[in-house]
Amino acid sequence: MADTEHTHQPPPTTEEDSPLPPSPPLASVEVESVAEAEEHHSAVTVVEKEGPLTEPPPEPITLVAVEHVSITVADKEAEGVTESVEKKPESLVSFKEESNKVSDLSDSERKALEDLKHLVQESIKNQSFTTAKTPSDLPEEVSIWGVPLLKDDRSDVILLKFLRAREFNVKEAFAMLKNTILWRKEFNIEELVDENLGDDVEKVVFMDGHDKEGHPVCYNVYGEFQNKELYNKTFGDEEKRNKFLRWRVQFLEKSIRKLDFSPGGINTIFQVSDLKNSPGPGKRELRIATRQALQLLQDNYPEFVAKQVFINVPWWYLAFYTMISPFMTHRTKSKFVFAGPSKTAETLYKYISPEQVPVQYGGLSVDYCECNPEFTFNDPATEIIVKPATKQTVEIIVNEKCSIIWELRVLGWEVTYSAEYVPNTDSGYTVNIQKPRKMTAADEPVVSSSFKIVELGKILLTIDNPTSKKKKLLYRFKDKPYSD
Repeated sequence: MADTEHTHQPPPTTEEDSPLPPSPPLASVEVESVAEAEEHHSAVTVVEKEGPLTEPPPEPITLVAVEHVSITVADKEAEGVTESVEKKPESLVSFKEESNKVSDLSDSERKALEDLKHLVQESIKNQSFTTAKTPSDLPEEVSIWGVPLLKDDRSDVILLKFLRAREFNVKEAFAMLKNTILWRKEFNIEELVDENLGDDVEKVVFMDGHDKEGHPVCYNVYGEFQNKELYNKTFGDEEKRNKFLRWRVQFLEKSIRKLDFSPGGINTIFQVSDLKNSPGPGKRELRIATRQALQLLQDNYPEFVAKQVFINVPWWYLAFYTMISPFMTHRTKSKFVFAGPSKTAETLYKYISPEQVPVQYGGLSVDYCECNPEFTFNDPATEIIVKPATKQTVEIIVNEKCSIIWELRVLGWEVTYSAEYVPNTDSGYTVNIQKPRKMTAADEPVVSSSFKIVELGKILLTIDNPTSKKKKLLYRFKDKPYSD
């Protein structure tokens, strides 16, 4: 990630040469439109007018649109609205999670829950959930995922997962629950959670951010197994495959225990599976390990997937899915989304905000130990479509001494990026922060920079798109108090 800082020291001027503008609202974001005004978020609109590109495009195009986004950073002491935050669009999901509040259940569902709770109560009293040969005189306390059963309303949420997994068949749901509790004891889950299993596959499965509905996002990157050393170390023999299975269960257990099992809480995970360079079905060892893991997770971790998005999907996987889909329930299939390599970022943006998407998948989320830590998940990014043969300008108007920090990216680049500072003076000079630079797909995905302002004015961030394709621009900025 490019990270630069610039300081502007203005030339000597008289007070008359640089009059202060009237104080605007605390933070306003405004754009005008000649042809059409479209609200970008609560205080941003897009400006479109025709004009030539900064540099002529290779194609014989003579007229283009010039789009501007004007952003004002005002005096912190001024009264007005606080800095606006981008309005999140609604999640576009085909599967809608059901409510876990008892009051929202149908009569038949509520009765099924009560019947299951009665069976659980009897089993705890009779100690039928124990594997001990000699029962204790005291009733056992049964916990699952850190939640003791029948102690509070979190237990209802857990029992509803088993009921929904068995379409509210109480006997089948109870059998599944009992088998899960016994398996957890046999697998020594409580000890496994604290076991040190190494970090060899931490880049294969990892958590990063949340989707627009608040679900934590888990990424599964199967292409990492193209590394023969890692592949053999993970799947080389049965002992290694069992260790991987234990690591996968441990990872899931730790992730689940961070969920909120209270009614109305977030208690499912958004799954993203990256199939780029994924070993094909011919890899016997991987196929065996995958089958074991899927069976184990299916039997003992019901209803923990909010959505399953497959990205960078190869043709052979779609063919495989076509064969097995008739054997899947409609409920399961409704959670699946497939996206080819060219649609990865676009698909993820439907469900996850750009600032939460990892940089390798088209977003702005990065490993903070490797980059500028100025921005976090809490700093929303603005998305703009840069039309073909269009110049897009983001104008940041500054009304007090401060430092402005920004980062931006254009998916796939193939555009020209420049940045300049224009002070509020009559002298008509500008400061080049970044001379026009042609950005290609091979360049760093995100550009980060900063500029110290001692004379009021505005920063112009310009993207020239000379191509025949529309481009997605992401940017965000913040101001910090001025310091010498």
